[in-house]
Amino acid sequence: MTARPQTVSSLELGANALPAMDVVFIEGYTGHTVIGIHDSELHQPQPIVVDVHAGRPHAKACDTDRIGDTIDYGAVRLRLQALYRDHRLTLLEAFAEAIAHLLIDEFGAAWVRVKVVKPRKFPDVEAVGVVIERTAPTPEAGPAASVLRLLRPEP
Repeated sequence: MTARPQTVSSLELGANALPAMDVVFIEGYTGHTVIGIHDSELHQPQPIVVDVHAGRPHAKACDTDRIGDTIDYGAVRLRLQALYRDHRLTLLEAFAEAIAHLLIDEFGAAWVRVKVVKPRKFPDVEAVGVVIERTAPTPEAGPAASVLRLLRPEP
């Protein structure tokens, strides 16, 4: 089992700042899936729009010009298609977390931002959704680092 990605906010980084990132992104990926908590959402697929930003410190592909040295957004798109088809989640937060995990675990992202949107969920609202950011656990920190960070009071 892989370590859980760490929750991070761009505002929290300070001394723990990540190195400059090369960011691969997909914006506006739209698929249809069954997700939600209301009875009206649980029987028919509805549109869900996803934006993903996945970063690596100075991707080797900048120097090698090889797709194997970066995050292949075509492969990410295929994994998103499979997730839309196969998941059994009810909350957008859990759906976003699943996307963050796959970007970190399968594609080697060091940092991700995932936005998941239900467009026109309500007639008077353009969109509802969630945005999460995660960082990959550092090898030396291991899974316990996330717990310690939560327990340690901020200075």
